[in-house]
Amino acid sequence: MKRYCQTLTLVDDEEMIRKYVEAHAHVWPEVIEGQRAVGILDMQIYRKGRTLFMICDTVDDFDWQRDMARLATLPRQAEWEAYVAQFQGCAANARSDEKWQLMERIF
Repeated sequence: MKRYCQTLTLVDDEEMIRKYVEAHAHVWPEVIEGQRAVGILDMQIYRKGRTLFMICDTVDDFDWQRDMARLATLPRQAEWEAYVAQFQGCAANARSDEKWQLMERIF
């Protein structure tokens, strides 16, 4: 298993943050199915204020660039990214890998 960690800062608006959290309580099934299809085994997002931290566990042969590009082409993924972009302060057409910043493991 491989693990990737990422961070993102949400917009500075408590109501928008509340809506973002609510959206993630009801992630569209096609989005979860797409993650599984490209080799993402588990994804968790944690929040402290406006800062998000994502843990993404994948299959051993997962290639971040290749498989995230493939994920972006799957049903409803682009629609989901456009929807959550409003809470992330990004352009609606921004891909996940353009918004979320991969972190380097140091320990």
